[in-house]
Amino acid sequence: MSGTKDQAGGFSQAEREAMKARAEELRAEKGGRKKAKDLEALLAAIEEMPEGDRAIAAGLHTLVSGTAPGLDARTWYGMPAWARDGQILLFLQPSGKFGTRYSTLGFNDGAALDDGEMWPTAFAVTRLTPEVVERITGLLRRALGEGS
Repeated sequence: MSGTKDQAGGFSQAEREAMKARAEELRAEKGGRKKAKDLEALLAAIEEMPEGDRAIAAGLHTLVSGTAPGLDARTWYGMPAWARDGQILLFLQPSGKFGTRYSTLGFNDGAALDDGEMWPTAFAVTRLTPEVVERITGLLRRALGEGS
């Protein structure tokens, strides 16, 4: 089936086709070649990941694309990342990158997560359950300054 996830938890055929179409749209926009290449690099990096990391990264990309379509997908030190105005806002450090037991969802200083004198900017992720997706969605909206 073209609309279902592949066996390894990556993108479905329909999702891959939609992302290719978006890359083509970006190429057609004035100055969009870099964004298209960045998106393609992110998708390629995700496809090359081991199964567990790929499922998290693919799900996160889908989540970010839907929740914050104004962020630009790209890679950062070879990791999936999303930028606002050219600055990385959030990134995923897959567990396979440094052989850790969990992937790390990280936010850079452009994220509006401030909470007094101390606040978290990195979160361990082992799976994208509905509860984890809900928490990430809330963090992303907060990071964008869309509420607390």
